[in-house]
Amino acid sequence: MDLRQSSSYYTLYHYFRERFVLPLRQGLYRFVRTVLLVFIVASVGNFLFSYYFVTPKMHRLEEQNKAWVRSYQTLARRVDASIERLTELRERDHAVYRAIFSTDTLDIPGIYTPYPAEKYASVGYGRYAPLMTQVWEKMDALGRELYLQSLSYDEIEKLAVDKDLMAEVVPAIMPLDKNKIRGDIGAFGMRMHPILKRYIGHEGIDMGAERGTPVYATGTGLVYDQKPQSGYGIQIVIDHGFGYQTRYAHLNKSLVKPGQLVKRGEKIGEVGSTGRSTGPHLHYEVIYRGRPVNPINYISRDMSEEEFRAITESAKATTYELDE
Repeated sequence: MDLRQSSSYYTLYHYFRERFVLPLRQGLYRFVRTVLLVFIVASVGNFLFSYYFVTPKMHRLEEQNKAWVRSYQTLARRVDASIERLTELRERDHAVYRAIFSTDTLDIPGIYTPYPAEKYASVGYGRYAPLMTQVWEKMDALGRELYLQSLSYDEIEKLAVDKDLMAEVVPAIMPLDKNKIRGDIGAFGMRMHPILKRYIGHEGIDMGAERGTPVYATGTGLVYDQKPQSGYGIQIVIDHGFGYQTRYAHLNKSLVKPGQLVKRGEKIGEVGSTGRSTGPHLHYEVIYRGRPVNPINYISRDMSEEEFRAITESAKATTYELDE
């Protein structure tokens, strides 16, 4: 190849490069630079606009968030109102319904223990998480209260079904004919013991009467125990069900045996002075759920003498015994 040909090729190459390639490269560079500048400016502008102004999309999202917050706040108020109403029902349950049946308030150990915080970790995030977590905690507490109250009403329903039986078995009359009582009734509670000469708790009431005076069951039930004890002497313990028992101590004689079903007003023994006693009298106890309570509260004071005699006479006519 000669020099002219080489020189022409070189000249043509430079001409093509300067005429087409370089302008195209410069144009592409300017285009990319312009696009990048526009993108940067648009991004900065969008950020500044979004920071200082509310876009339509952000406005819609903000309105949705406000609507959710209002919904949760309304739900929280309704849950609070339900808890308040349930608390009123529980107080009525304790003070009225259960008082009628003389039974304790139902409780389940641990029912009020709140769930661990980890349980609500996934409930919500961000600034609305505390509100959402609070509502869920209240709803869980409401659920536990509803469950407990449901069980309580189920128990009251059962007691209501058995109310006629309960009215018959709960101790409610004097264990002695009031005309046969001599002197004052020994009080329930702390007192000076006549033999031990110190203050001790008296778990029943004492009714003085002549030896051999009839002792009557104050409620229908099964004779639970009659084994003599050093302090009580000859005694009778009757299990009435529903948490009630009665004790008749210092007897001269027992007329019943363990397992025997006795009716309210039925003669079960006679007044004596066995055990730790200074003279003929009846020691009478009412025991509820294993704890002695004041028997005076279970005696129908408005019962007339005729009513008392009528119920004791009716009890004489029938005696039931259970197969052992």
